[in-house]
Amino acid sequence: MNKPYKIILSGGGTGGHIYPAVAVAEALKRRLGDRVELLFVGAEGKMEMEKVPALGYRIVGLPIAGLQRRLDWRNLLVPFKVWKSIRRAKQTIRSFGADLVVGFGGYASAPVLWAAQRLKVPTLIQEQNSYAGLTNKILAKRARTICTAYEGMERFFPADRIRLTGNPLRGNFSQAGADRTEALAHYGFTAERKTLLVVGGSLGTRTLNEMMKRWIEQLDGEAPVQVIWQTGKYYEPEMQAFLAEHPTKHIWQGAFIDRMDLAYAAADLVISRSGAGTVSELCLVAKPVLFVPSPNVAEDHQTMNARALANKGAAELVTDAACCSEAVPKALALLADEERLQSMRTALAALARPQAAEDIVDEILKLL
Repeated sequence: MNKPYKIILSGGGTGGHIYPAVAVAEALKRRLGDRVELLFVGAEGKMEMEKVPALGYRIVGLPIAGLQRRLDWRNLLVPFKVWKSIRRAKQTIRSFGADLVVGFGGYASAPVLWAAQRLKVPTLIQEQNSYAGLTNKILAKRARTICTAYEGMERFFPADRIRLTGNPLRGNFSQAGADRTEALAHYGFTAERKTLLVVGGSLGTRTLNEMMKRWIEQLDGEAPVQVIWQTGKYYEPEMQAFLAEHPTKHIWQGAFIDRMDLAYAAADLVISRSGAGTVSELCLVAKPVLFVPSPNVAEDHQTMNARALANKGAAELVTDAACCSEAVPKALALLADEERLQSMRTALAALARPQAAEDIVDEILKLL
């Protein structure tokens, strides 16, 4: 047997960078089996150092760290950590014998891609957002291929190296999805009322939780629609105490949603942040959405993601600052407008790219 291809996958800091890398790793294993050997590279102390080994993959950590947005003495250490990370990245690439390095964003991918390019190892970048970050814009100059999730990325990258693949996702998301009757029963709901899904991520989102609190305070103990309210682990005790004081019919509240397929199947409309993974999921399930972009992200990329869909008629948008006063009234108006909901479903389905991981593997194999 010929020796296996050796591929380094680098990205992390958040699930939005880790899970696309894992989705591609799984696709590579399905396609190549024993003919590929994979190594992840992450940032020490970040979630990938726990999540990736738990999924059965080997990972090396770098001492890289990002700049603090406020004045902080730790910023003085960043240049030393970058230098040390590049040295360790070069050692890792050489000792592993990498044939290709694939970067998915996050702290760790920058020094690994930079080191690989200086060592003449081919690199591929996967850009998840509609607005490219500074690091990817710099590294793309020497990358062989840039896989993107949005059209119009020629603003940031060399046009001849762009491949529109979509964002790779773990899990089985599709328009068919789970059975709606089963999904509604799971939450104790009925088909007679419309259902709103409010989802704020694993830790939760303060803005969306405050939006829900303000709305519930105005109700008389009964919501006009059914609501699946995912509050996040961090905020759950506070929100449970709030609901104990303001018991309201037709609202399901939980810290986590273990079965997102059921939540999407039950929902007629979603209120959500607009991170790259969430946007891609919503396109695949073709679920109408009202985005409330987080203002606390680099280059305001969540707003750019949301606008990219809104400009195609696939989503509505409310700013974080206006969320508490405007989002729920707008959501209720949308739920009453079946024609608009259907046009959003059609526009979302047209943007879906269910074969993203497989398409990225195709690009990887071309480079190998």
